[in-house]
Amino acid sequence: MKKILGLDLGTNSIGWALINQDFENYKGEILGLGSRIIPMSQDILGEFERGNSISQTAERTRLRGARRLRERHLLRRERLHRILNVLGFLPQHYADKIDFDVRLGQFLPEIEIKLVYDDNGNFIFKESFEEMLSDFKSFQPELLNRKNKKGEDAKIPYDWTIYYLRKKALTRKIEQAEVAWLLLHFNQKRGYYQLRGEEAEEKPNRLEEFYSLKVLDVTADEPQKGKSEIWYNVILENGWIYRRASKLPLFDWKDKTRDFIVTTDINENGSVKKDKEGKEKKSFRSPKEDDWQLLKKKTENEIEKSNKTVGEYIYNILLKKPKQKIKGKLIRTIERKFYKDELEQILKKQIELHNSLQDKNLYQKCVEELYPHNLHHQSTLLNKGFLHLFIEDLLYYQRPLRSQKNSISNCPLESRTFILEGVKK
Repeated sequence: MKKILGLDLGTNSIGWALINQDFENYKGEILGLGSRIIPMSQDILGEFERGNSISQTAERTRLRGARRLRERHLLRRERLHRILNVLGFLPQHYADKIDFDVRLGQFLPEIEIKLVYDDNGNFIFKESFEEMLSDFKSFQPELLNRKNKKGEDAKIPYDWTIYYLRKKALTRKIEQAEVAWLLLHFNQKRGYYQLRGEEAEEKPNRLEEFYSLKVLDVTADEPQKGKSEIWYNVILENGWIYRRASKLPLFDWKDKTRDFIVTTDINENGSVKKDKEGKEKKSFRSPKEDDWQLLKKKTENEIEKSNKTVGEYIYNILLKKPKQKIKGKLIRTIERKFYKDELEQILKKQIELHNSLQDKNLYQKCVEELYPHNLHHQSTLLNKGFLHLFIEDLLYYQRPLRSQKNSISNCPLESRTFILEGVKK
């Protein structure tokens, strides 16, 4: 007699049977059977059937990260509400819907309104909107006379006023409520910031740049035995040669303009490193058009070439191309420094023009509002100013990474020689 365990392995279930079999007398009996169903959602099951293993722990980690981002955004907004309320910058209809006594800086229960529309639904920054319309009359006179599909006059969205204010605030005074709108707007637009070794400051010996270059010619090396890839020489319009291995032919690149991310090796004195042949050490990457890093470099390159802030850049594009989609198209992912530099320029100008932003007593009240019990941090901030408070302490504060010194131990492969009580060990 032999006991045999049979298993039927499925994508989300395991069937089993334990039998007792007598092979000589051809007799047997089932000792037990059953199935174990593994709970799995349909989307994960579908990926599993395609051969993609997905960890449920990884999915929970992703969702937890999204929750944390949202919680931190709301916390920054609550702290901004408290400061703007002390300054008196919040519109009355907006401040009335915020709890400043118990749930500090939070909206009243089941209430969340927009700052730019009053209780009757009227846009409160009509004066700035009319100023923006005068710009569009100069650049797009036919736009204001255009009819939509319903036969109604085409309208410029009120929401575009924020981009006009971002440009105006760099050189002229804007109203207190408009400053509050700008600050709450920048609370949402913070940009990309990677603290774990991807910053340019942490890679001083490498320079990454974006180039859009025309391909003059493409030549191929002889195919190697046993390899499906062929090495190609892509000759670019500025004389550079991009070496690339590909399974597919690249001859259709000729006479087309392609986007490249070029990485250059830099010496400590700032000069470009060269190889043995005296050529500059550069590496090329031609990612797909939807690659987020390519879009990031491309957008940053266009903003830098314009010599404008992000807000100016967006507003000038809207004046020329009113149908341009902004979110996800014109501006997707860019470095945080672009937004931070713009807000710094705006605040420096507005602090010059608003007396309340120069009042030291008012500034002290704001610091005490945020840190009523932290006297040490109060004393530190009192030596700063509103520029530091808004940028470094409120909107762009970055929590430092946790120290990992406790995970460092002695290497088991490393040896040391020392003398203990006159004996060498």
